[in-house]
Amino acid sequence: MSLPVFLAVMLAALLHASWNAMIKLGASKVAGMVILALVQGVMGLAVALTRPFPEAEVWPWVAASAICHAVYNTFLAFAYEHGDLSRVYPIARGAAPMAVLVASALFLSDAIEPMSVAGVLVLGLGILGMARGALGSGESRRLIPYALGAAAGTAGYTLVDGLGARVSGDPIAYVGWLFVAQALLFPPMAFAMRGRGLLRVSARVWGQGALAAVASYGAYAIAVWAMTLAPIALVSALRETSILFAVLIGWAAFGDRMDRTKAVSAALIVSGVVLTRL
Repeated sequence: MSLPVFLAVMLAALLHASWNAMIKLGASKVAGMVILALVQGVMGLAVALTRPFPEAEVWPWVAASAICHAVYNTFLAFAYEHGDLSRVYPIARGAAPMAVLVASALFLSDAIEPMSVAGVLVLGLGILGMARGALGSGESRRLIPYALGAAAGTAGYTLVDGLGARVSGDPIAYVGWLFVAQALLFPPMAFAMRGRGLLRVSARVWGQGALAAVASYGAYAIAVWAMTLAPIALVSALRETSILFAVLIGWAAFGDRMDRTKAVSAALIVSGVVLTRL
């Protein structure tokens, strides 16, 4: 992976942690995710219409990704209703790189150097270590299955989008149409679960959701672009360094406690990043 791609993925990680914090700040997490999806859909359509129309073979990938993203959004919103940013985020993001690495080794032809594999594994251990204490911290245990459901969605859309963007040959258009499809799929699901009054929220919630949408769009567009230039599993793992940013945001904005487990896990994450660059 070249240095420009590496730095771009790290920027995507910062943006990803930032939009999760914005959703966590909102009074209604589900409403925030719906607003995010709707704003992303408008942004995606505006971008996609400036690009050539995708070929027929691209649309199954877009549809599959929209389903995975809807699963991710649903479980993530419910998880944030039951747990803190510094608990939910590591579980939701930590399990995904391991699943992507295994799937890549079994089904893809991406060449990954042994040192990079070691880096991914160390990185994954650090991220999962961040989640330690969820069972004994007094928080709701319901956050765990929801966070794991979000992780499954993450692994699914990472693989689908990495391959789909390659099939498309135009990652900018691919991401644009993906967010249009997601806007058509996720909000109706949320309305079915929470009712049509879901979006009767304050202007502040709308603003937070819209701002989160901008950060999320930028983060994912960068990641999908990077996956067309570097191994999918490696990009996926480096994106999860966003946990460092999330922990810092949780500590600074939400008053989350910084204990030795989090400090050691952070060191493992940094070590994993270094290994992927050797």
